[in-house]
Amino acid sequence: QVALLDIDICGPSIPKMMGLEGEQVHQSGSGWSPVYVEENLGVMSVGFLLSSPDDAVIWRGPKKNGLIKQFLRDVDWGEIDYLIVDTPPGTSDEHLSVVQYLSAAHIDGAVIITTPQEVSLQDVRKEISFCRKVKLPIIGVVENMSGFICPKCKKESQIFPPTTGGAEKMCQNLNVSLLGKVPLDPQIGKSCDRGQSFLSEAPESPATSSYRNIIQRIQEYCDQHHFQEEKII
Repeated sequence: QVALLDIDICGPSIPKMMGLEGEQVHQSGSGWSPVYVEENLGVMSVGFLLSSPDDAVIWRGPKKNGLIKQFLRDVDWGEIDYLIVDTPPGTSDEHLSVVQYLSAAHIDGAVIITTPQEVSLQDVRKEISFCRKVKLPIIGVVENMSGFICPKCKKESQIFPPTTGGAEKMCQNLNVSLLGKVPLDPQIGKSCDRGQSFLSEAPESPATSSYRNIIQRIQEYCDQHHFQEEKII
């Protein structure tokens, strides 16, 4: 059972990507009911609270923090195995709030996404520094848009050249795990726009194989993290 919480308050894209655009949140005696993609995947996003997906959310920090707290307190997820929190880029109010509010829950860790070029890696180094300052474990880094594999000749081209060594070099320097590299695939963008599962739509894509390997590594990390906590208890 997986819960997906979108706390990108000003740019909620999860409803579109999950095929849930236009859905509404319902309230019951036990709290807000998440919107379900499948029986084992529930979603909550500020996007469900907007009258139109084009509406701008112009909120200052305290109001954002209040909504995040309400999501964490009032959404009735039921029994879940994983809570995945999708955050906006950077190190802003949303990140500080969710780390603070979930501190007692012993967060497994953060998965940090980058692209190969240095302009992206600069921001990711700041995010790694943020995690270490707030004592948030880092599960690892995923390099997105990591080369393009031609579907016909199978030759790989570097659309975004890793001029400073990409995520692999950065992870070595900062002693962080590289969970995997996801190559460019036009079908990923199409699947997101249509709200369809890329893994189901393109099972033979090299990107699908990368995603599955990354998911497996994250699951193994979480299982090990829980095992160590149980030993301490």
